[in-house]
Amino acid sequence: MKKTDNSILYKYAGLATQLLVALGLAVYLGLKVDGWLHFKTPFAVWILPLAVIAAVMYKVIKDTGTKKNQ
Repeated sequence: MKKTDNSILYKYAGLATQLLVALGLAVYLGLKVDGWLHFKTPFAVWILPLAVIAAVMYKVIKDTGTKKNQ
């Protein structure tokens, strides 16, 4: 059954907004953590955004995967 309204568009636009905000916060927090721990190599700036991307990819796969019982 095909949806003719924009609910799918709004769903993915909201997901994209959440991704951008989460990545921005992860980078900001990574910078703060790296400064606080005095790392020469920016470990937290790399690790936190990668964790956000992995979590979002998991959510997208879970939400768009085939559903049983339908």
